[in-house]
Amino acid sequence: MNLQKELEKIKERNARVEADKAWETSLHRRGAVGIAIYAVALVFLYSINAENAVLSALVPAVAYFLSTLTLPFLKGMWLKNVYKK
Repeated sequence: MNLQKELEKIKERNARVEADKAWETSLHRRGAVGIAIYAVALVFLYSINAENAVLSALVPAVAYFLSTLTLPFLKGMWLKNVYKK
């Protein structure tokens, strides 16, 4: 009976880990972070009276989106080199 409880705990933990991983790689998370970056940059640029603040705030947001596209590729290359079989 104790073994069954331990097995259930492991299954619950695995489900949580899978859900966390799904969130970390989801488009919803990437979009929310990108929007937050844009909003913070926009507020900052307005506060310093920067020219074209609306357009300039796109730079860090776009850089973030590009980094999320390239990092999985780079991670795959890194893993391939580190864990050569």
